[in-house]
Amino acid sequence: MQPLTNRSKQVVQKEMTFMERIYLPAILKGMAITLSHFFKKKNTVQYPEVKRPIAPVYRGKHVLKRDDQGRERCTACGLCAVACPAEAITMVAAEREKGEEHLYREEKYAAIYEINQLRCIFCGLCEEACPKEAIFLTDVITPVETSRNEFVYGKDKLVEPINQRIDVSKRQSWRMPEQQS
Repeated sequence: MQPLTNRSKQVVQKEMTFMERIYLPAILKGMAITLSHFFKKKNTVQYPEVKRPIAPVYRGKHVLKRDDQGRERCTACGLCAVACPAEAITMVAAEREKGEEHLYREEKYAAIYEINQLRCIFCGLCEEACPKEAIFLTDVITPVETSRNEFVYGKDKLVEPINQRIDVSKRQSWRMPEQQS
């Protein structure tokens, strides 16, 4: 069979020298590379004590926001669950009862709202799809857990506490129309 190009190369089996057979030069060259790394600046960060700067576009742990009166904003419309490409969000809607006006903003609310953090790809489509601006991704790193069930975040982990509001103004800035002068 004829080769496609005329760039064929003749392979010659050359005899190894004594130094090549004992591999001493190769070992010394490898040791020199290893020793040179001892004197270079380390890239390791001692994480819990020292934290690296986080990019402003980082998307971390989810939060379900409350309005100014402390009521939950989520109306269980399901748009975030539909927009999620990983199908990580599940919710069950319920009707607000009399006397619960201080808890929920609308007639309908999410009785169960869960995000499976193991399935989530942190794409941010859920916060883009939400018409009530109820869900946001914060710059908080998702904490480490020891079992798979602990990665399914319910409303107990997602809804922001009333006394510790989470600032998402940087995440909301893309939604606000620009002021025209």
